[in-house]
Amino acid sequence: MIRALEPQDHDEWLELWRGYLDFYGANLSDEQSELTWARLLDKGEPAQAFVAEVEGKVCGLAHVLPHRSTWAKNGYLYLEDLFVAPELRGRSLGKALIEHVYGFADQHAYERVYWATQAGNPARALYDQLAQESGFVQYRR
Repeated sequence: MIRALEPQDHDEWLELWRGYLDFYGANLSDEQSELTWARLLDKGEPAQAFVAEVEGKVCGLAHVLPHRSTWAKNGYLYLEDLFVAPELRGRSLGKALIEHVYGFADQHAYERVYWATQAGNPARALYDQLAQESGFVQYRR
């Protein structure tokens, strides 16, 4: 089942969040993680969060950020974070999370859903089934 993140999900979300950060070799402070959690639950923030739940346990997450675009009337939806617990991969939870994000985007008339990932991410096999690789290269400062 895919549903919105709820306050009682904190501990399971945090475990997944840390797994996600580990996967990407990211090191965020506990303070930043708690700020992210607070933003995801704050109705005044644009960020939205969805979780995959199996047998009463939260085992996947998707965080999205809607934003305006100079190229679109209704804006875009950025899928910033997507993660499924390693022991439950291969059960279509990632696909279900992405499809839920697509439904959310359709409901709000966002004109594009997009995300970025590392070139070697094995999840690209799934992404290639659900979306088109854009051909763009990301630059950072």
